[in-house]
Amino acid sequence: MRSVPRFVLMLTWVAALVFTPAVHAAQDRPNILWIVAEDISPNLGCYGDAYATSPNIDKLAKEGVRYDYAFSNAGVCAIARTTLITGLYAPSIGTQFMRCRGPIPDTIRGYPSYLRDAGYFTTNHTKTDYNIADPPMKSMWDEADKKAHYKHRKPGQTFFAVFNIELSHESQLRDPAYSKNVRPKLSAAELHDPAKARVPAYMPDIPTVREDWAHYYDSITAMDKEVGRLLGELDKEGLADDTIVFFYGDHGGGMPRSKRWCYDSSTRVPLIIRFPKKWQHLAPAQPGGTTDRLVSFIDFGPTVISLAGAEPPSIMQGEAFLGKFAREPRQFVYNYRDRMDERYDLVRAVRDKKYNYIRNYHPELPWFHHQACDYNLQTPTTAAWQKLSEAGKLTGAPAIFMADSKPMEELYDVAADPDEIHNLASDADYAPVLAKMRTALRQWQDQVIDLGFIPEPELRSRFDEPPYAAVRDHPDSYPMGPIRDAADLAIARNPKSVPALTQLLDDKEPVVRYWAATGLLSLGDDAKPALAALSKAMSDANLVAAIPAAEAVIRLGGEADKARMVLAKALSDKNEWTQLMAANAIERLGPAGKGALQEAKDTIFSNDYVKRVISGL
Repeated sequence: MRSVPRFVLMLTWVAALVFTPAVHAAQDRPNILWIVAEDISPNLGCYGDAYATSPNIDKLAKEGVRYDYAFSNAGVCAIARTTLITGLYAPSIGTQFMRCRGPIPDTIRGYPSYLRDAGYFTTNHTKTDYNIADPPMKSMWDEADKKAHYKHRKPGQTFFAVFNIELSHESQLRDPAYSKNVRPKLSAAELHDPAKARVPAYMPDIPTVREDWAHYYDSITAMDKEVGRLLGELDKEGLADDTIVFFYGDHGGGMPRSKRWCYDSSTRVPLIIRFPKKWQHLAPAQPGGTTDRLVSFIDFGPTVISLAGAEPPSIMQGEAFLGKFAREPRQFVYNYRDRMDERYDLVRAVRDKKYNYIRNYHPELPWFHHQACDYNLQTPTTAAWQKLSEAGKLTGAPAIFMADSKPMEELYDVAADPDEIHNLASDADYAPVLAKMRTALRQWQDQVIDLGFIPEPELRSRFDEPPYAAVRDHPDSYPMGPIRDAADLAIARNPKSVPALTQLLDDKEPVVRYWAATGLLSLGDDAKPALAALSKAMSDANLVAAIPAAEAVIRLGGEADKARMVLAKALSDKNEWTQLMAANAIERLGPAGKGALQEAKDTIFSNDYVKRVISGL
């Protein structure tokens, strides 16, 4: 290839300076408005849901583009919002635990700060729950409170504005919240008839469940009215022709087995984007059209930065799907679940356009147990479902969610089985799909350095700097390979693995020891050959490894008094997350664990989650 003379390159560069419009000229960039609805799956008329009443959002869809494969990455607000605000996966930065307020390095900035750098006026109306310790609020938002509004910008200044609508939040399913906030906004004709509700196959079809579904759809109608108000306000201000509008849900619906999990009912969200005529060239389809492109919250920050004409920072793990710096469509979306409220768990999921693969790293723990805390039992459906289970009146799919344990792997053909009740993981015909999804998960974990294998107490005490920086500055500080191998061995729940797990109890890495003890605990009586080794392991100086060993010793009929003393010590530890981990173990043990609680009776707990767990003992 012939080289270009240097003077030609210089002339080209000068011409670009003279004739190219300024990148940051206000008229060359769109305003961007985000309207965010809480706790809503794609249960809207524009998504084909005939039971829904959502005229304003349906109209927006006719004027914009509907995304059919949009996901929140996490099935709960604060963790999903972590991913939104940073453009990084929560397990990559150590903020994957609900309300953990994890530390992050200064190099991680919220995406609005990049918009401010580009001259945008940035506002956030009501929601700043990012699950991050002391986020740099002042560098992200010009305004972030209940009075925040794009109207307060300088004359002619472009804006990025977020309005969060709480009317569809799960709390509205409970009277008096529903009667106070939702019902007064609707006419009698707008109230949904419970008899016409569709009850998913995984739920019991009983009046209480139908009533909650009707209330959920009522809340969507009330929320839709607020969407109409915000869009009307934009029109009134004469800004609609200059503003790209996003409407989306902050994660799936608030009904049980939706919010907090990794099923589509938890992570798939509606996403509609309206492009005014001036910016129609940026749209992936004509008005009223749809796109099957896979997108998720990890991509939203890079996308708005790209729409503003700036290049997304390389530190962000998401990919812009619109604008000048849009990337090629992704093949997979990655979702996750770790501690939700006071319940520990570890779940990772990979979703493509057809299949959802879920890997449960604590298959010994049940599904419903993690949703049956006092807060969730306030939802009538949750309480009624549990009552039916306790009475032995559940059969078929509704009984699955009440099982005592989970499978290690779940694979669903979501196109054929949208309620995700037919697990194909053990079906030989789907072995190639399973292998593909396993590989995708492993590659993603390696790429982002998934910190989820480290129990929360250890994650908070292991490093001298925020975990995201620590594992990159000092790779040896987190040997994820051996730790993940130990976790994979543990979750297989194979009695033949007892010798190997027993040997790992003496590993130099405490997190490997934790997974070894957890694996033996999950094997139940099959782990009895390891009882002597577990008795030794429960004296581990690292309480993260000692807790599952002590629980296993009690369950296997070993030195119960000594094991309870270990749990009492952990319950009294200065690390509040060690306390919570011990409290969960004590609660699972039931009467056999109460001695540990008595030994720690003088401990003062600062963590409300610990108080919740032990209050019922």
